[in-house]
Amino acid sequence: MLLAPPLARAGYLYATLVGVVWGAVLSTGRIRRVDGLFVFTGVPTWAFSRGGSCIGGVYLTDTNAGPQVLEHEAVHRLQWQKYGLLFPLAYFLAGSDPLTNRFEVEAGLEKGGYR
Repeated sequence: MLLAPPLARAGYLYATLVGVVWGAVLSTGRIRRVDGLFVFTGVPTWAFSRGGSCIGGVYLTDTNAGPQVLEHEAVHRLQWQKYGLLFPLAYFLAGSDPLTNRFEVEAGLEKGGYR
């Protein structure tokens, strides 16, 4: 039931709102929209994990915003849309090793900079 499209969509929209607020407060760089993904650069590295983090339809990073990375993050955006607020839990349960985390594999390890 939690994956029902209306609930997942509400969770995705809520996460996107949180990401936009988080990015607007912390970003010192360029803010743009690429293929439906809000991209906030100049975010301090303590505010995200690895090279950047996708929260709903928002990608937060310091400088890691090349075309391949954004393609990778666009897949995470779709995962957020599918799972809503269950996505962070599902991602956590998939494990911290990106090489075996099914969500990272689906998004493309090379595009995400993992290979």
